[in-house]
Amino acid sequence: MFDNLSARLNKSLKVISGKGRLTEKNISDAVREVRMALLEADVALEVVRSFIDRVKQRAIGEEVSKSLSPGQAFIKIVQSELGKIMGSANESLDLKTQPPAVILMAGLQGAGKTTSCAKLAKLLKERENKKVAVVSADVYRPAAIEQLKTLAGQTGVDFIPSSSGQKPVKIVKGALAIAKKNFYDVLIIDTAGRLHIDNEMMDEIKSIHQAVKPVETLFVVDSMTGQDAANTAKAFDTALPLTGIVLTKADGDARGGAALSVREITAKPIKFIGVGEKADDLEPFHPDRIASRILDMGDVLSLIEEVERKVDKKQAAKVARKVKRGRSFNLNDFRNQLQQMRNMGGMQSMLDKLPGMGNLSGQVKDNIKDKEFVQMEAMINSMTKQERFKPDIIRGSRKKRICNGSGTNIQQLNRLLKQFKQMQRMMKKMRGGKMQQMLRGMGGMGGKLPPMGGGKLPF
Repeated sequence: MFDNLSARLNKSLKVISGKGRLTEKNISDAVREVRMALLEADVALEVVRSFIDRVKQRAIGEEVSKSLSPGQAFIKIVQSELGKIMGSANESLDLKTQPPAVILMAGLQGAGKTTSCAKLAKLLKERENKKVAVVSADVYRPAAIEQLKTLAGQTGVDFIPSSSGQKPVKIVKGALAIAKKNFYDVLIIDTAGRLHIDNEMMDEIKSIHQAVKPVETLFVVDSMTGQDAANTAKAFDTALPLTGIVLTKADGDARGGAALSVREITAKPIKFIGVGEKADDLEPFHPDRIASRILDMGDVLSLIEEVERKVDKKQAAKVARKVKRGRSFNLNDFRNQLQQMRNMGGMQSMLDKLPGMGNLSGQVKDNIKDKEFVQMEAMINSMTKQERFKPDIIRGSRKKRICNGSGTNIQQLNRLLKQFKQMQRMMKKMRGGKMQQMLRGMGGMGGKLPPMGGGKLPF
């Protein structure tokens, strides 16, 4: 996420970070590089201008000149201003109303409204303990209603039926009545999108808005459309009283132009950001954390929150007790660790949130492939119970059978066994209080990943 912008900004800021003294000349040079980085990231021109003016004004002023580390102070200013143009802080949904609180999702076709409806419903159900229902008022796109029904089933939220033969306004009024009758806390409405903004579309969504009077009207926009995302959001805001924005497909947006433009242009807060295709891949948008990630300073707070939310603490404690008592760490335990890692979005997602990971070489990054987690699990699943507890017996025909069953090769299996033995040796060293101390930090995965052969990461 934001890889290109991050790489370009860090390259331009690295030159100035070591300066013991800043002058108007080297500040101007650094600001010029920052400007180019933002323009290449497809940030709207008016946003770039105001951003650069503020950075330059603060950098040339007393804020930097009185600093003990002027270079670092300049970077801090850039980080602060990045956060400001995306919003000062996370703005959560305002659901303080007589239930059900209605959330209306609007946007162009293909932006990801339907999947965002299901993701948001899951988030509200699991993190805020809300009773949530979803309904589709998209009577135009083939299978749109069925898609939301399927997603609702997958995410465990209730779906209120509708059909393509109904009028959208009638659908939402009926859904609201059902939501009231069944004491739902939140009703999320998916609306029809179009390939472009037109009067017919706007009139329809205005009618829906008037019929249900939502407490939140969220504009869903594809972040990969760059600064066009901000312009489209602005057009919708003139027709609807938008309360916030949901940025989707940020995992595929290496530039970051939408995230840096949409808040400044529309004056509407980005409330959520879609960071993947899974049901859990919708996160509250924290401008300060995103700014830190763009500048390769990491996002440890989000990582800690993910650990708290997604790591199975009972399983982690079980492994801790087992190793503390001197019992052997086996391949079943190893598989559980892999699953915990995968639940958190995989290795790449975790590294994304750690400071300094942008400095990893391309070769190291290539070795961090989440696909290998799936292959390793498949190999362990292809083993017998005895083999998982006593991997030393895995030789010859056993190896061939495991590889055939998992679709892997002997080299991959040998690498798995080698990495497991290294993990097992580390676990033996961590008996007693040291083991508990390590697991306390990362919920069973260890505060740090153990170094493996050749200085590579373990997986």
